[in-house]
Amino acid sequence: MTIEALVQEDVIENRRPIVADRWGIQWSSIVAGAFAAAALSFILVSFGVAVGLGVSSTSPTWRDASTALALLSGLYLILQAIASFGLGGYIAGRTTSQPAAVSAVDEDGERRDGLHGLMSWALAVLIGGVFLAFLGAAAIDRSPARSSSGNATAAEPLLGYELDRLFRAPRRPPTDLRETRAEAGRILMTSSSHGGVSSDDRTYLVQQVTALTGLAAPDSERRVDTAIADSRTAINRARRSSIILAFSIAAATLIGAVVAWAAAVAGGRHRDGEPLPNWIVSSDRFHRTPRTIP
Repeated sequence: MTIEALVQEDVIENRRPIVADRWGIQWSSIVAGAFAAAALSFILVSFGVAVGLGVSSTSPTWRDASTALALLSGLYLILQAIASFGLGGYIAGRTTSQPAAVSAVDEDGERRDGLHGLMSWALAVLIGGVFLAFLGAAAIDRSPARSSSGNATAAEPLLGYELDRLFRAPRRPPTDLRETRAEAGRILMTSSSHGGVSSDDRTYLVQQVTALTGLAAPDSERRVDTAIADSRTAINRARRSSIILAFSIAAATLIGAVVAWAAAVAGGRHRDGEPLPNWIVSSDRFHRTPRTIP
């Protein structure tokens, strides 16, 4: 048997384990990159909320300032996703040990590094989703809109200020207004529908305001009309902010996947000894150059 035949037979016999080694998954690198991405994302999002870059809030009296603020908040959300998933993907690719089976196949090595970055991105997204779900459940349990019987007022967080103005009176009535506010809130939630608040509901609100505040009928009508108009504006503003927030989250997540893949490939190249980008080399030379004092 010739040498070429022996080499070909050896390749055929070892083909399956080589392919398995090429696409082996190292979960330690994936978990490390995911936790790094989740931690940096938490820091950047917390900073954005602290400086007012948020398109939504759980505060009943919060009002969106402008569309420009919502767009700026969405842009910041995308930028922080690029930074966070870039860091996580780079760590996943940099810490992944490349098997000898792919040492001569550059394309397979880059795909393997990119796969680790992509899985690190997916794990970071799941960690963020679980964290947000936990915070949302905790916020609902501590919400003051819940009554003592455990029933929540659906419109209270959004239309709390409008309901305060609707039932404002010099003297508070001795009765509990929670059920009345809940009913009025459900009526005002229909103000943004196609038909708006019906005439029967408007008349009922006027009667409730007159009975609870002691205002005259014309004053109660004006207060109810103002509450309906303000409620429509608040609901439309909340709907617009929700659309911007959902689009920003989707865009940031998809862009983060691409960035995590590219960063993992870059991390793998640096791990294999390829030269760093010029701007990093120039910066390193600048810091290492001895400076003489004249």
